Amino acid sequence: MAFNIFKKKTKKKQLQDLNGNPLFVGDKVDCLRYDMGESILQEGENGFEYESVKTGQKVSFARMIDAATSFQKVKKLD
Repeated sequence: MAFNIFKKKTKKKQLQDLNGNPLFVGDKVDCLRYDMGESILQEGENGFEYESVKTGQKVSFARMIDAATSFQKVKKLD
């Protein structure tokens, strides 16, 4: 009999902008890094990424994490 006592529980962490607003796929944001400007949050092959509306440049969400707050270095646009 196998008991899953030691199985790790995976918890999906909600992405949040610099002000703590929740981010969802399809949201338009203002990226504060890499001169991307207005971008759209997408789910790519390797996870979440931002795609610049202006240039088409794509950057992984992990590169946008603010070390001090663990929020994304983006501001959600209405």
